[in-house]
Amino acid sequence: MAMSIYRCIRSVAVICALALLASATTVECEDNTTAEGLDRELSDMVLTTALGKIRGTLLPSQAGRNFYAFRGIPYAKPPVGALRFKPPEPVDQWFDIFDATFDGPRCPQPGLYRDDVSEDCLRVNIYTRDLPTEKEPNVKKPVIVFIHPGGFYALSGQSKNFAGPQYFMDRNILLVTFNYRLGSLGFLSTGTEDALGNMGLKDQVMLLRWVKLHISRFGGDPNSVTLLGYGAGAISITLHMVSPMSRNLFHRVIVMSGSVTGQWPLPMEQLDLATRQAALLHCTTENLADMMSCLNSKHYLEYANSLPHMFEFGRNNPLILWKPVIEPDYGQERFITEDPVWSYQNGNFMKVPILTGVTKDEFAGQAISILENPRLLQTFAHNFEQIAPICFLYNADSPRSPNISMELKNAYFGQESLEYAGALQPLVELFSDALTGFGVHRFVHLAARSTKVFYYRFSYQGQRSHIYYPTNKPFGVVHHDDLMYLFVEPSVSRMFTEDDEEFKIVDKLTRMFTAFAYKGDPNKQSDGKLRDIRWRAFSFKRQHYLDIGEDIVLREGLNLPRYEVWKRLFPLNWKRQSKHDLLDYV
Repeated sequence: MAMSIYRCIRSVAVICALALLASATTVECEDNTTAEGLDRELSDMVLTTALGKIRGTLLPSQAGRNFYAFRGIPYAKPPVGALRFKPPEPVDQWFDIFDATFDGPRCPQPGLYRDDVSEDCLRVNIYTRDLPTEKEPNVKKPVIVFIHPGGFYALSGQSKNFAGPQYFMDRNILLVTFNYRLGSLGFLSTGTEDALGNMGLKDQVMLLRWVKLHISRFGGDPNSVTLLGYGAGAISITLHMVSPMSRNLFHRVIVMSGSVTGQWPLPMEQLDLATRQAALLHCTTENLADMMSCLNSKHYLEYANSLPHMFEFGRNNPLILWKPVIEPDYGQERFITEDPVWSYQNGNFMKVPILTGVTKDEFAGQAISILENPRLLQTFAHNFEQIAPICFLYNADSPRSPNISMELKNAYFGQESLEYAGALQPLVELFSDALTGFGVHRFVHLAARSTKVFYYRFSYQGQRSHIYYPTNKPFGVVHHDDLMYLFVEPSVSRMFTEDDEEFKIVDKLTRMFTAFAYKGDPNKQSDGKLRDIRWRAFSFKRQHYLDIGEDIVLREGLNLPRYEVWKRLFPLNWKRQSKHDLLDYV
C-alpha cells in the first residue's frame, strides 16, 4: 500500500511539474491525491520576491513526500566581460517570471559538455516542504547551506549530478545548494588590482547575503543558518569563520573532511600560477597588463580544458592548487586579512557550534593513482624529497623541507622502500593526514578552546563507494563516501531505500545533522532513532569523537600518534619571511 501511494504521488508530481496541467483531469490515488489538487498547489508556486517572480516545481523526497524545488536562480550578476576576475555584484531585478524548474549550468571545469557549463553560473537552488501562505505566513525553517567540494576547481551544487536533496527533504529543514567560481576564473591572484583573488569565496559571501535578504520568502529563517561544507567547501567554512565579510551571516557550521588550519600557509598572491595559466592559453607573460588583457579575451572552455596541465605531479597534485590568498589592501572588501591559523590562535573567529570530522580512509584515491602507475611510482619513490611537498602540501622552498620529507617517510614507511608490496596503507594514511586529517585535528583543538565542537570519524562501509580497488569491491571509506548518505549522487549510487542496509545511515545522519541545525547539538533524546546515541562534545581531557560505523560508538583520541608527527614538524610558532612566503611554520 505505502509503495503504491509513493508511486502514485511521484507520477502525479512529475506529470504536473513538467506539464503544469491546467485541466481538471482527476487521477485517483490510494490516498485520494488528485492531479487537480496538485495543480492548485503548483499554481501557488510562482513566488513574488524582491527580485521578481520565480516559478518552482514539485519533486518527491526519498519517502515520497512532495517538496518544492526552485533551481538555477541567479544570486549575482554573471561574472563575464569586465566582471571576470572581479568580486561578484548583486543581481539585477527581473520583470518576467523566472523559470526555476531545472538546474542552472555548472561553473567552467573540465570534462563537461558545452550545454552544461557556463560562465553565467552563479546560481542557487532552494528546497523546502513548506512555503509561506496567507493562512500560514510565518513559516520559518532552519536553513542548511551546502558548500560543495571539488578542490576549488570542480563539481557543483546541481541536484541532477551531485547534490540531490531527496534525503534532507524527509527532514523539516530548508536546504540551499549553489555554485561558485572555480579554478583560475574563481581564484586567479596576481597581488595587484588586476586580480586580487578569492573571487570564488566572495561569491559564497554574496550567496550568504542573498540568503539573509531573501530566504524568508521561501519559508527559511535567516537567523538560523547552518553552513555544511565538504572538502574545499569545508576549507571555505573555516575561512568564513575568520573573514570580516562573513560576520553574522551564519549561526552553526558542519565542517566535513577539510580545514584551512593544516600545514599549508596561505600566500598573498599566486602570480606564478597565473603566469602558468597564461602560458597554457598562449598569452604573453612578460607584461602583466597585456597578460591580463589576453586572459580576459579567452573563452571559458579554454580555461576548463587546460586544467589537467596545471598540476605538477600525477593526475591532480597538488590537490589544493588554487589557494585562497591573504589579500593586499587596495581599499576593497577583503575576504582574508591575516593568516587564518593566527586568527584561530588569537580567538579571532566566529564562536558558533561546530560539527566536524573525517572519513576513515580519506584520500586513498591519491595513493592508488600513484601505486597503479609504475612510472609515477618509480618517480615518486626515487624523488620523494622533492615530490613530497607537492603531494602533501608544505613549502618546498623552506630550508626545512628536505628534513620534513625524510621524517614523514620514516614515520609512515620506516626503513621500507616506497615500492614495497605493503606500501598502500601507509601511503593512504600519509595522504589522508596531509590533505584533511591533520588540518581538521588542529581545527578541533584551536576552536574547542572557545566553543562547543562535536568531532567524528565516518567508518561505515556500504556496498557503494567513490573508489573500488583492487577488485569491484569498495576500498575502505574514502573522501566523499559519507556524502552519499546525505545527498543523492546519481553518478555514484542510486537512491537508497528502506530495503537497503545503507538506509539506516542515511536516516541517522540526516536526523543528527538536522538536530544540529536546530539547536547546535546533534543529540536528540526525543527522537527514538537517536535515543541510543550519546555524542559528547570534544574536551581536552577526554578528546571524544563519535565513530560512525556499523555501530555508532563514542571513542577517544582519534589518530593521535600520527597527528603528533605533524604537530612536531609544523608547530604553531610562526614568523613573517616575505610577502611571497608569508608564513613558514618553524
